[in-house]
Amino acid sequence: MRNKQHIVIIGNGISGTTAAREIRKRSDYRITIVSNETPYFFSRPALMYVYMGQMKFEHTQPYENNFWKKNKIELLFDEVIKVNTSEKKLTLKNSTLHFDILILACGSKPAFYHWKGQELRGVQGFYSIHDLKRLEENTQKCKKAILIGGGLIAAEMAEMLYSRNIHTTLLVREKKYWQENLPPQEAKLVENEITQHGIAIRCETQVEEFLGENGKIIAIKTNQNEIIPCDFAGVCTGVIPNIDFLSTSTIKVDKGILVNEFLETNCSDIYAIGDCAQQKSPLPLRKDIEQVWYTGKIMGETVAKTICEKKTIYRPGIWFNSAKFFDLEFQVYGQVGGIQKNEYDSFYWENTTQHKALRIAYHKQSKSIIGIHSLGIRLKQNVCEEWIKNKVSINQVIEQLNKANFNPEFYTKYEKEISHLFATSIHYSA
Repeated sequence: MRNKQHIVIIGNGISGTTAAREIRKRSDYRITIVSNETPYFFSRPALMYVYMGQMKFEHTQPYENNFWKKNKIELLFDEVIKVNTSEKKLTLKNSTLHFDILILACGSKPAFYHWKGQELRGVQGFYSIHDLKRLEENTQKCKKAILIGGGLIAAEMAEMLYSRNIHTTLLVREKKYWQENLPPQEAKLVENEITQHGIAIRCETQVEEFLGENGKIIAIKTNQNEIIPCDFAGVCTGVIPNIDFLSTSTIKVDKGILVNEFLETNCSDIYAIGDCAQQKSPLPLRKDIEQVWYTGKIMGETVAKTICEKKTIYRPGIWFNSAKFFDLEFQVYGQVGGIQKNEYDSFYWENTTQHKALRIAYHKQSKSIIGIHSLGIRLKQNVCEEWIKNKVSINQVIEQLNKANFNPEFYTKYEKEISHLFATSIHYSA
């Protein structure tokens, strides 16, 4: 490779920024990051705390503004309109830009499903800095809000609205909250945590139409033909890859931008990473699109190694995610939700008075664990990942639970209580 090749990265989120930093560590290539959201990288998960007044936006930026110039990373605040793969040229809103290598790290956008009235003022999703500004405007005089969705985005927006004393109702299509990822017991704990803060949850209820007056939301119509008045409607039905600008390019897309195990697209010298990347051959028990912070970071590191050193396979390691439902912290390591019951089983402990729970999924025959859920108990990531990676038996995990406890010293410990239940549990036989 020539030293002065021009690498262009579309998107300045965690994936694109990581790629730029790792490429700079390994080379003196020319690097340009293009973004039409903000001039500088910021922590997207922190936007909710800006809305709640716990942070200022400048506190979400981990780097000083002179960091980029100091590291010779060019920042271009513009919008990409078209990608010409044969000429290696980007058509921007205000200019054009040529590249030798292109990294698509264009992120996600809120998922809308062509509901009637979804264009009304006061109907929106929440993902970007633009959404935060709209949320400030749309909830300024809001008294009643409806949120559509039963996952992490809905919980976060519910907490945001709660901080401003806005009466909020969640409409959840499934029978339980976050049913896709949580077994019934954990779903109930999460529901209780949300409702005890005055948030109403209505399961098996879907929006059919947004009703408006003078271009503004005034109510929603449900699949049960019920009209619910509201001043604001938050669409929290997930996110989808932000790839509309690729519709005229030769880059192959499906739900996202299709990539191989090296994060390469079908076009030479063009890669896709982060929320917008879709694995053509996903790893076992993993989704083809994984829109979480740590996988985006690993993708950025992987593509930098491929460009600067040698072709490197994307290896995300053990699945991990964490979340917070008001005061209830949640962690997952490996696979728990949606496991095949004929091959796997799980041990479950719950302290209902303290709102604590732990579930360990394991293989029925080998007894080796495949995943851990914890609610209200902090666990050490490195310990849990080692247990799963090394296929440690559930017996050993129960015996060594204290090694994984990450709570401060003065917090109540539950290992004895959990061990006692495990030893007397009917469903498990050593």
